[in-house]
Amino acid sequence: MVVEAESNRETELKLAVKAEDMAKLRSCPAVASRAKGKAGTKTLESTYYDTADRRLAGRLVALRVRKVGNQHLQTIKGAPERGELGRAEWEHPVAGPAPDLSAIESPEALDLLGSVGAAELQPLFTTVIQRTVRVVTVGEGETASRIEVAFDSGEIRSPDGASIPVSEVELELLEGSAAALYDLALELAQAAPLRLDPRTKAERGYALADGTVDKVIKAGKLELDRDTTVEGALARILRTCIGHMLANEAVTLIGEDAEGVHQMRVALRRLRSALALFKDFIPAASYAWLVGEVKWLGGSLGPARDWDVFLAELLEPVKDSFHRADGHGKPLQEDIDALAAAARARRDRAYEAVREAIRSERYTTFLLKFGAWVESRGWRDQPVSEHSARLFDPVEDLADHLLSRRAKKARRAGHGFAGLSVTERHELRIALKKLRYAAEFFRSLYDDKPARRYIQDLSAFQDALGHLNDVATATRLLHELHDDGSRPEPGEPRAAGIVIGWHARGVAESETVLRGLWEEFADAKAFWSKPDREG
Repeated sequence: MVVEAESNRETELKLAVKAEDMAKLRSCPAVASRAKGKAGTKTLESTYYDTADRRLAGRLVALRVRKVGNQHLQTIKGAPERGELGRAEWEHPVAGPAPDLSAIESPEALDLLGSVGAAELQPLFTTVIQRTVRVVTVGEGETASRIEVAFDSGEIRSPDGASIPVSEVELELLEGSAAALYDLALELAQAAPLRLDPRTKAERGYALADGTVDKVIKAGKLELDRDTTVEGALARILRTCIGHMLANEAVTLIGEDAEGVHQMRVALRRLRSALALFKDFIPAASYAWLVGEVKWLGGSLGPARDWDVFLAELLEPVKDSFHRADGHGKPLQEDIDALAAAARARRDRAYEAVREAIRSERYTTFLLKFGAWVESRGWRDQPVSEHSARLFDPVEDLADHLLSRRAKKARRAGHGFAGLSVTERHELRIALKKLRYAAEFFRSLYDDKPARRYIQDLSAFQDALGHLNDVATATRLLHELHDDGSRPEPGEPRAAGIVIGWHARGVAESETVLRGLWEEFADAKAFWSKPDREG
């Protein structure tokens, strides 16, 4: 017998907490004073399935069968949008612990599974969770929100006996505004330390089953519909930027992949660029707070990224060249090795500062307040003006203007390119970066081919200019190398001079290429200018 599935879209926040703080959170006033009835506790045993070649994981789909008492419930979860709280979910009662794909009636759910057949599915890992649930009401009257608060303690187990602990609080919106999830999370954070954790149990389980580590995630293509309003675009862009940052948090905390901190920094730059792009629509007080927090966090990540670039892109090529010299110049090799060791020590300390910032109360508070501001449409909290009135207009009508304004600023910054100083070229690079981010935000509103080509050309010019900035940054870093009181090795100054001289020569040789890239940009046709476009 086929039972009709329950289909909904869950909207939730996951909060990582220490196991010893769980009791404190369960009894805190934010939950205890608002909950009605007794807390219910049950054991949830869920087994996740996929094919041997992980085709479901490749589609960002999770398939599990959960045992609750003597009942079994099959659940399919769709791919979450980056930065979004919600994801599609379908639940089906099944006869036993194995998946039953014949119970699925939803065409959308079947489409998510693709060509996967029941015979191909195999168990990958099992979560065993003790869950205590309370339902609380936040707010009063018509604006009140009902939230299910689940306190989860347990572990994720792989078939070979490996396991990882689980200690988290899930806040799921049952009714009302998603902003209430963040408001409640902020109250819980006053009772005990916690952190937002965007990783699902399924993601952690796959990592355990496959013996993999958290991966670096790059910014994906943002999709905006032509009927998206200005405020709808603003909300989606901001969520995507912060989602991109959060997706790289775990790998950054591990610190073994330099690209993690780079992607977190890129996400913050995209976020700051988006705020500046929509500045006219954001109340001044909110804008100042947001930019201040983004600057603080970006400043915490910056030194780690600078030392990563110095070691990998500036020092390493010089080091390789001298080490290939068949024994000649051995003293220089030793000097460069000493410089590399000192730079690695500074990088390690910079990564400690990154971890300290991510684990700080300020970081968590920023994320939760930011989320509440976005979900409550905080930009509406301002007097009616020409700009605030346009929040409900189609963003398509605004995109041309914003892109043209960014392009005009970039052209102005690069005027007389051949005679620009290093500092002026750095300002041009920043203007190009802002233009590229704006183009990426709005590209789905335009023909893809010219937009993609324009963005690729922008990126190439920006990268070429970036090397100039890296060399300038390296000079600053080398002057700061021992400002912590450490003692330099005798040959370090000579090695530093060799590194700077090596790349200064390369900069001079690239001048012709740079001028050509500038001319191409100055002559490039704007992909957002359409002769047949009305308005």
